[in-house]
Amino acid sequence: MFEPESTVDDVVADLSDDELARLTSGSDFWNSQGLERIGLLPIMVADGPHGLRKQSADSAGITLHGAVPATCFPTAAALASTWDPRLLHEIGSALGAEARAERVGVLLGPGVNIKRHPLNGRNFEYLSEDPLLAGLLGAALVRGVQSKGVGASVKHFACNNQETNRARISADVDERTLREIYLRPFERVVRTARPWTLMTANNRINGVYASEHAELLGIARHEWGFDGAVISDWGSVYDRVAALRAGLDLEMPANAHADEEVLAAVSADPSVRHAAQDSARNLLRLAERIAPADGSPVDADAHHRLARVAAAEACVLLTNDGMLPLEPEPGQRIAIIGAFATSPRFQGAGSSRVTPTRVDDALESLRAAVPEGVIVEFAPGFGLDDTAADESLRAEAVDLARGADAVLVFLGLPEGDEAEGADRTEFALPIPQRRLLDAVLTENDRVAVVLSNGSVVEMNSWADRPAAVLEAWLSGQAGGSAVVDVLLGTVNPSGRLAETVPIALTDCPANIGWPGEEGRTLYGEGIHVGYRYYDSYGVPVAFPFGHGLSYTAFEHTATATVTEEGGVLIDSVVTNVGGREGREVVQVYANHITPGVHRPRRELVGFGDITLPPGASGSVRIAVAPQDLAYWSIGAHDWVVTAGPLTLEIGASSHDIRGTLEVVLPGNGVRPPVTLGHTLQEWLEDPESGPLVREAFGLTNENDPLPAPLDDPEVLKLVGGTTMGKFAHFGMGIDQPALERILEKRVS
Repeated sequence: MFEPESTVDDVVADLSDDELARLTSGSDFWNSQGLERIGLLPIMVADGPHGLRKQSADSAGITLHGAVPATCFPTAAALASTWDPRLLHEIGSALGAEARAERVGVLLGPGVNIKRHPLNGRNFEYLSEDPLLAGLLGAALVRGVQSKGVGASVKHFACNNQETNRARISADVDERTLREIYLRPFERVVRTARPWTLMTANNRINGVYASEHAELLGIARHEWGFDGAVISDWGSVYDRVAALRAGLDLEMPANAHADEEVLAAVSADPSVRHAAQDSARNLLRLAERIAPADGSPVDADAHHRLARVAAAEACVLLTNDGMLPLEPEPGQRIAIIGAFATSPRFQGAGSSRVTPTRVDDALESLRAAVPEGVIVEFAPGFGLDDTAADESLRAEAVDLARGADAVLVFLGLPEGDEAEGADRTEFALPIPQRRLLDAVLTENDRVAVVLSNGSVVEMNSWADRPAAVLEAWLSGQAGGSAVVDVLLGTVNPSGRLAETVPIALTDCPANIGWPGEEGRTLYGEGIHVGYRYYDSYGVPVAFPFGHGLSYTAFEHTATATVTEEGGVLIDSVVTNVGGREGREVVQVYANHITPGVHRPRRELVGFGDITLPPGASGSVRIAVAPQDLAYWSIGAHDWVVTAGPLTLEIGASSHDIRGTLEVVLPGNGVRPPVTLGHTLQEWLEDPESGPLVREAFGLTNENDPLPAPLDDPEVLKLVGGTTMGKFAHFGMGIDQPALERILEKRVS
């Protein structure tokens, strides 16, 4: 790109103030600035996370229709249910190939924000409520995209967990929760996949806009080693000079007014000029990384087949009393009910909307797949945009269901309910659909429900009535044929829920105060997001995290070994004890025992999968890194792996635990400091300071009682909550000199 003898640093040093200022802004809606003098071409960026949305050359600004045709893969909500990083890498590679063929240098995705609340209107674009799962899958997508010479843009950094007031809402979250839940997926992606760009969120975090958040951007660069370019979400920069100081490299889209402000600041303030040079350096390195379009054609048929494989693997069989898989015979009649069977909802609305290369619908796919002589009939049952029941459509559907050998009811959320820019207002399916299902079930008990939705819906009131419920999510352009593959048993379902289905919104810990008020939303549930809350407090759920049925059955055994690095290696032997080939996902949960620190009852720390024919056994090895066993200590301002016993649970969901393993961890040597501001009781309980305090009391045995009057439980309870700095003045055995000696021994 540059002269052969020039380095990036040489080029940056030679840039004028005007050039530095202009490089920090887009040239239009979809391109960065080029600089002909140095041979820098504009970098084209485009949505999106599950398919390329490149606007046609003659469109200006933003339009959500008319993009160039591209493969619409299943949305992130569906892809996460595969629990399959290998598959997501393959999909990322396909996304990268399509982007490169269209001369797109950066693909705006994936989104790894945590699913904090079921009503987030953009949940379909995000992977999971669990940071480990979101991080592993997000990293796989990034590696796939970038393997084709196209940059991925991991978004939205950070705490973009709602759409209501997203441009001004402040996510008020404590340090531990921020680190353990909301930053952790980004950290894993940055450390393991090395994304070329990071996109800041629209919202504020603890009162500071994400684009101006020096602390968060500093964590990414200086702790995690992020070496790419930081770009803004569109229209989310309110002070580009402040954003530059914080570490933002590129404001999108173009903003000529801010260019003038930056130029003035660069010319007047050496610190701003230095920040602009850092940004220019990051953008030039990004340009060097991007591979030029080489004219390689995209195999649209192959990508459609991949989309079909992914959509089938994403299907989660929630319930099944034996109705599925269907094995229709000539002369039998299958009733297909529901408008989504012919007008599929396969993606969400907003900036990620893809113009698909083709769309499979379930009705035609089923008709093509069943044996000759099987009668497949259809009734819509409801209108796609109905808010009130259409009695004639319902009556037609009920008549069709009466006497059918099998009834397949396709239900889901209307497109307008799941869109960027607005949150859902209802947890339940639309009333016309619920009434339709109720009417059909009164006429036939051989009913399977197929759901199309980008986030979980209320199911507890009806899910036990149909013979089967299949969650298909927003499954991309090949979703119709993929669902048929699962219904007929061509594909054995192996999807697992990446988010809990609660019984009611009132059970969701984030529901209190949702979606905030006066521009702020308090993350009062802390680290107890999703199953971490439900499992810790025994709150019943409709379907637990990790749940998913199969047409076969598996048995598990496992052993665990602590590694030299302080992690754990789990070897699980899985046996297919059913009659069909199937894929099992082995899930490993940790039940921590950390004195003085509240840990969730259950945390996912690893998973693996295996596909086995009937009667076969195979091994799954799951490596749990020490980092995945750590909690964030505010006192130590670091990750702490507690030394001592740990219970690991091996299961098929967070509720379906097949076995437990006990290990003893060495810890990572990091402990929260005990200071003079901590209480006497905390000093006594601390493994390092406790023995020193007892020694100062003249005790030689850890079982010796404390000296009087502390041997009186009532007195100990009274003064145990006193800070150690004040206790030294009470004349109870430890004076100030003794306390100083304890502190010296701790330091040494």
